[in-house]
Amino acid sequence: MLIKPKKLHPGDCVATVSPSWGGAGDPGIRWRYEQGIKRLEEVFGLVVVSMPNSLKGSDYIYENPQARAEDLMTAFKDKTIKGIFANIGGEDSIRLLPYIDFDVIRENPKIFMGYSDVTVSHLFCHKAGISSFYGPAILTDFAENIGMDPYTIEMVNRTVFSNEIIGEIQPAKEWTSERLEWIESNKNQRRTMQQNTEYELLQGSDIVQGRLIGGCIEILEFVKGTDLWPEKKYWENSILFFETSEEMPEPDLIKYWLRNYAAQGILQKANGIIFGKPQDEKYYEEYKEEIQKVMKEFDLEDLPILYNLNFGHTEPKFILPYGAMAEINCSKRTFTILENGVE
Repeated sequence: MLIKPKKLHPGDCVATVSPSWGGAGDPGIRWRYEQGIKRLEEVFGLVVVSMPNSLKGSDYIYENPQARAEDLMTAFKDKTIKGIFANIGGEDSIRLLPYIDFDVIRENPKIFMGYSDVTVSHLFCHKAGISSFYGPAILTDFAENIGMDPYTIEMVNRTVFSNEIIGEIQPAKEWTSERLEWIESNKNQRRTMQQNTEYELLQGSDIVQGRLIGGCIEILEFVKGTDLWPEKKYWENSILFFETSEEMPEPDLIKYWLRNYAAQGILQKANGIIFGKPQDEKYYEEYKEEIQKVMKEFDLEDLPILYNLNFGHTEPKFILPYGAMAEINCSKRTFTILENGVE
């Protein structure tokens, strides 16, 4: 069982970090960061502290993985900081691994949130034995132009400001992956929303429960075979969650990666899988075909799989607490988190 951190309260101090890409500190994007932290302050009543290296710009951040790790360790050590939010993802936070002190994380459980390449930092927390939160980032969801999406606000409140059972996660009514350049002249322009469809049941007929584990499927490839890769016990009776990034990987890659999970015995240990909505819904049908092909190859056609859920590289999004007990109901096509995310 992973340790759950304590819930946030208005007035709490939270830290922002750049564990991967450092664009939050670049002059052309700094306004976007400011817009994001303004929401943490005004919508959620939090006090925001930027970690010392996090806004030194993308060149410095890229060249100094140790400085990124230092920020993370400093934020965990600081008793006045109650939560840590990633500014954005990226592609190389695996380089932080040599500089992580897992004892520091273990001894200071607190809310940690982000998605995409932040999957690696979630696995730092996982290895340390604490639950973290696969969810919104500062530069994307919190800094959404005009205002945050009400769906995302509701999910933040339900997941990290309340210790009640999170409950059934309804599909968002609308979604967007539109790429609107992060330039200040676009500040007052909303992205175009599209009508969302329900969750799709790819296969299965049961009601199953399991503990949540997963992340961005491309980033998990960086971690396979390292000390960060979760022990076998964590895959047993799990509900896996996978989603793809803005790189929109070719459908064949989904097939190859899932075959590896099957070859490791991970798919056979799982009780179910949820897949996030693909960015822009590109390869929407093709991904489904490859997923079902692999399940057939390994005689896993009864494994419950829900598709098109609002997490990861789509906005708005809900939040997945690592290690929390969740449920897939195949006949109702519902996904429910059966416990609280925080104490």
